[in-house]
Amino acid sequence: MPIRVQNDLPVKEILEQENIFVMDEYRATHQDIRPIKIGLLNLMPLKEDTELQILRSLSNTPIQVDVTFVNVTNHVSKNTSASHINQFYESFSAIKDQRFDGFIITGAPLEQMEFEEVDYWKELVEIMEWTKTNVTSTLHLCWGAQAAIYHHFGINKVMLPEKMFGVYRHRVRNRKIPLVRGFDDIFYAPHSRHTTVPRELIEADERITILASSEQAGVFLCMAEEGKQIFVMGHPEYDRITLDTEYKRDKAKGMDIKMPVNYYPDDDPENKPVLTWRAHANNLYTNWLNYYVYQATPYDL
Repeated sequence: MPIRVQNDLPVKEILEQENIFVMDEYRATHQDIRPIKIGLLNLMPLKEDTELQILRSLSNTPIQVDVTFVNVTNHVSKNTSASHINQFYESFSAIKDQRFDGFIITGAPLEQMEFEEVDYWKELVEIMEWTKTNVTSTLHLCWGAQAAIYHHFGINKVMLPEKMFGVYRHRVRNRKIPLVRGFDDIFYAPHSRHTTVPRELIEADERITILASSEQAGVFLCMAEEGKQIFVMGHPEYDRITLDTEYKRDKAKGMDIKMPVNYYPDDDPENKPVLTWRAHANNLYTNWLNYYVYQATPYDL
C-alpha cells in the first residue's frame, strides 16, 4: 500500500529501504483516487520513532493512505525538535474542521499521573469528543486507550505492583469480530506500562466488547460502538529493539527496572531480541483499515 507523506519527512528514507511503498505529495495528487485519510495524534516523546512504527504498520494493504501528523498545542515536546514539529505536524485547531476516515491516538509515558494532571488533558478530551463526529473509526494505543476508556466510559486505570514490561501471550476471545480475523488462537504483543484497566470493570460494561486478553497482562484488545472506537492496551507497533532501548536506557540511569519478559533469548540482554509479534500487529492494522475504516467510510467525507 502506498503511504502518502511529505517529501522530506526523515523516516521516508527508512521506509523506502524496507521496500515499503511511500508516495510523495506530487505523485499522489496526480492519481485519480481518493486516499484514506488517517490522522495520527502522536503523544509519544520520541516522535520520529513512533512515526516510523505507525507508518510501517499501516503499509500492508493495497489502500492508499494519506497520513496527517497532529500534535497537542498545550505541551512542548522535550525529545523532538521544534523544527520537526513545525514542519511536519498540524495543530488540532488547524484540522478540527476536517473529517478523517481513521484516527490514531498513541500512548504517552504518563500513566503514573492522574489524567486530569496531564497538561494537555482538556485538549485531549476535546479531541476525543471530536472523533465521535468527525472520524469513522479511532484506534487508541496503550495510555491513549486507558485515557479514552476513562473519558468515554468512566473506568479509571489502577497502578500495577510492578511495571508490565515485556512480550506477553494473549488469547483471542471473540473470533467472530473482523478485527481479529486471521489471528491465531494465541499471539504475542509488547507491553510497557505501570497501570492497567481492571478486566472485571471492562467485562461489566456492556458497551465494550473484549476481543483478546492475557492472563498476565489483562485485556489487550477491546472495542465499542461496533468498531468506531478501538482500544489496544499494549504496543503492537513496537519494532524489535524498542524494549531493548528502553531497558538499557533506564539501566544506564540507575533505575530499578526488571528485564523485559519473554524478550531476550536465554534472558541475556546481550542476545538479539526475538521478534514474535510483527505478523499479528500487521494483521491488526490491516483489519482495522479494511473493515472499520475503508469499508465503513463514505467516498465523500
